Amino acid sequence: MLRYKGRVGFTLVELLVVIAIIGILVGLLLPAVQAAREAARRMQCSNNLKQLGLAIHNHESTYKYIPATEKEFLLTDTYASTGNPFFTLTGDARKPYGAFGQLLPYLEAGNVSSLVDLKKALLDPKNSVPPFPGATNSPALFTTLPFFLCPSAPVSKSDYGPYFVPLGFPANTAYETPRSDYTCMAALRGSLAVCVGLPNTTTYNTMLGTPDPKTKFTVKFGEVSDGLSNTICFIEGAGKQKLYFAGKPTPGTSYTDGGYGLNSFYGDWNISRQIRGLSGALVTNPTGAGCSVINVWNEDNPYSFHTGGVQICRGDGSVSFLSQNVATSTFYAMATRDGGETFANPE
Repeated sequence: MLRYKGRVGFTLVELLVVIAIIGILVGLLLPAVQAAREAARRMQCSNNLKQLGLAIHNHESTYKYIPATEKEFLLTDTYASTGNPFFTLTGDARKPYGAFGQLLPYLEAGNVSSLVDLKKALLDPKNSVPPFPGATNSPALFTTLPFFLCPSAPVSKSDYGPYFVPLGFPANTAYETPRSDYTCMAALRGSLAVCVGLPNTTTYNTMLGTPDPKTKFTVKFGEVSDGLSNTICFIEGAGKQKLYFAGKPTPGTSYTDGGYGLNSFYGDWNISRQIRGLSGALVTNPTGAGCSVINVWNEDNPYSFHTGGVQICRGDGSVSFLSQNVATSTFYAMATRDGGETFANPE
């Protein structure tokens, strides 16, 4: 006679052991997956900077010079002032697109570069879109350009609305512009210079720096006497408009309480910043003087969301990773175009 045999299954202890093993395997695998994703993001970031490096060489091949960080039209410049009610307000209102904007024709951005008039000011109505006062350009002007965005950086707003209210822009209205996680250095502050034994004076001898945008708004490769391969051209300044300090977002939710800054639009000449020497000690005093430079504060200084440093593009178009622990003297030497410094290659 056949006897019924009960169905054999897992005991509760066996089930818990299996779950624990699966948890351990997932815990071991997850960091590897995250590392692989970050490696891919870092490679894309490197490719973005490579495109910018190629663009500046194509610009130089065409004009025999490269654009400085900023330019200012003269009050006597008839074409630049025509139709621009803001032209006589301040020197800032007479500045055209910055270095990145000047490179648009040499990037894969034909649909955007065709809408930009580089011979007119950034704040000219012809270079603006509604609801900017009197704007006549297409909203396509503010198309996001992916090669200006590092995939490792968090998404942040880029709202210039509050900044333009004094020009007649509607209050409490957003004016969203496409961001950039990359920048070029306009100058080196005295707080950084003293760290390498130099006078406490701001200097403008970065690769694209200019002390006077009215009279000097171009740079020739011949002026980079330290050598193109020894000089930083572009560098990460990621995360804006949100401000970050030592790896964490700063407290606050607006411009007025220190949570956000400006200078996030790739076309803004003021996206190029003056690099400080920072202490990195207090989030309540982010500009406290010291000799740290990289990944301290993204308002002025090089900053990335890669572990351990930032990506840089040198003047010869090569791209590499620069450690945040690099000696301040080495960074300073790499940041100047004609300082005559020597340094050991940090890579």
